[in-house]
Amino acid sequence: MGQAPGSAEEINNFCSLHYQTNFPRLAKIKVNGKEADPLYVWLKDQKSGPIGKRIEWNFAKFLIGRDGQVLKRFSSKIIQEYIQKLL
Repeated sequence: MGQAPGSAEEINNFCSLHYQTNFPRLAKIKVNGKEADPLYVWLKDQKSGPIGKRIEWNFAKFLIGRDGQVLKRFSSKIIQEYIQKLL
């Protein structure tokens, strides 16, 4: 889908410049399709989302319990305060 075009360095520079972020970000990876990262293959197998297993948009979230079980999956539109109440 090309939701975050550019290299990892370009994305980091953009976020730092426009959002004043100073926390580390992970590298860009594929989360859908044949080249999907194994972690996301596993996460999607545990909990489907609004359109099935496929991650529909940036910032989809997964809540994982202390025991390693995937408890819930959230779309990118979820309100952060809702997730915080579940913690």
